[in-house]
Amino acid sequence: MKTVSRHLALAIAASLAIATAATAAPREVRIASHVSALAPLHAQSQMFAAEIEKRLPGHFVFKLFPGGQLGKEDALIDNARLGSIEMINVASGVLKLDKKLGVFDLPWLFTDRAQVKRAMMGPLGKQVAERLESKSGVVVIGIYENGFRHVMNSVRAIKEPADMKGLKIRVAGGKFRQQVFADLGATPAKVSWAETFTAMQTGVVDGAESGIYGFYESKLYEVQKHLSLTNHVYTPSFLIASKAFFSSLTPEEQKAFREAGAAITAATYDEAAALEDKYLATMKGKVEVNDVDLPAFRKATQATYDSYVKSQGDDWIKLINAVR
Repeated sequence: MKTVSRHLALAIAASLAIATAATAAPREVRIASHVSALAPLHAQSQMFAAEIEKRLPGHFVFKLFPGGQLGKEDALIDNARLGSIEMINVASGVLKLDKKLGVFDLPWLFTDRAQVKRAMMGPLGKQVAERLESKSGVVVIGIYENGFRHVMNSVRAIKEPADMKGLKIRVAGGKFRQQVFADLGATPAKVSWAETFTAMQTGVVDGAESGIYGFYESKLYEVQKHLSLTNHVYTPSFLIASKAFFSSLTPEEQKAFREAGAAITAATYDEAAALEDKYLATMKGKVEVNDVDLPAFRKATQATYDSYVKSQGDDWIKLINAVR
């Protein structure tokens, strides 16, 4: 009888545990970004949340905080590393975490989005994620797209390297990107993105480099004349989980997060392309849009590659060139 009672008690306890798990409130997960809801990063976060809900219905409630609501990019990265926020979706700031990631600041590294997809969905993307995790103490859920960057200015259309000379351009990113503009004869200026519109309007800077969505959301086309599609830098976006948060997930949940992050990759590139086309179409009637002589720009900035290879090697560059 005692054995039966003990078994009955265990069965009741197990049933209660199952019932409790089934009725437990979903866990809240914040995903913060420094860019606005118009950016591809916000769409990526939405896609990830939807994919997790498909795989683990009712387990999580995702709350998205775009536009720097929870801090600027560097602060978000620090908080993810410290474990004080569950997830972030960021871009250029990640490149500062490891000098080898400076490869993404090299000019004209990719010819088009198709090459990016082949590289980042292949060995390069895997190696970048592994290195970032080992060096920075975070978990890389997915690597997607922040987009190609271009130049908008009020002076002249930029078609060849000589057209850049003498322009004062607001430049984001690390030292390699800064050096690119300096090598072309421009003056890189450090101006916060929030102040860029006013800086252009008042002539503090002649122009700025950014992704298409950046120009669009900040309405820089209202104070500029020329949008040159330089495609000078491609910046990936990084959907990152703090190690503390990821470690708190069950093995099943961790597997779902990894798989969901990978599953949405192709769709994120398609969505980024669609957003870029949409925003560019709106701006074309307000500024003069032109293409550039890409081979001439590549030749003029070779010194930047030489500097990177000397310090970080050329193994990642070879992986990228292999799928050109």
